[in-house]
Amino acid sequence: MAIALAFHSPAEALLLLFLSHMLILYPTLRPRSAWWGPVVTRFRTPRQEVWLTIDDGPTDDTAEIVRLLTACGAVATFFVKGRLAAEQPELIALITRAGNKVANHSATHPSGTFWCLGPAGLAKEIDDGNEAIVRSGGQSPHWFRAPVGMKNPWVHPLLDARGMRLIAWSRRAFDSVRSDPEKIARSLTRGARPGDILLIHQGRPTSVAAIRAVLAALEHAGLSPVVPDDGSLT
Repeated sequence: MAIALAFHSPAEALLLLFLSHMLILYPTLRPRSAWWGPVVTRFRTPRQEVWLTIDDGPTDDTAEIVRLLTACGAVATFFVKGRLAAEQPELIALITRAGNKVANHSATHPSGTFWCLGPAGLAKEIDDGNEAIVRSGGQSPHWFRAPVGMKNPWVHPLLDARGMRLIAWSRRAFDSVRSDPEKIARSLTRGARPGDILLIHQGRPTSVAAIRAVLAALEHAGLSPVVPDDGSLT
């Protein structure tokens, strides 16, 4: 049975069209939206702990970042690009030997198109990223972070089929648009609470200095960067 919609004006029709598109675009473009499925934005902990996550590596500053974490008695999760992991497998080994964790940030990081890829394209980004990490000496990842945090209705079924979880964040450094390490650190750590997931990037001119400032700020606040176990993720 066909249903006819009657509009009193073109404006009403445009409004309905706008609202219908927003119902699709909002959960797609908003990284922490769980409309399409579960998105991890915090973890449970009885201690003064946060989860430091570092995106976009491995890059030329990875070794220095790992040394910095070790010197501070901290660990982090590196969400890496599969293409870069395949090019520098020795850095994946370096990350894991120091007690850090490697997770999947897609194979090629198609930040402008990931959100509109179909199931085949998404599956390739996820699977090629996982394969590159394993071939580089890492363990098969259980965690995935979408490029720019965007996703669509096919992402969760693909991750579920692979036993993976979508990881977002509760606090971000905005280090893509800021260059002052102290301002980046304040943005990420001011008001931070136990169980927060902190997002910062590597591979930028100020990444090492910014991560150093973040670690100092967390120590001052009495918060320890840890890698949580899967059962504590919310």
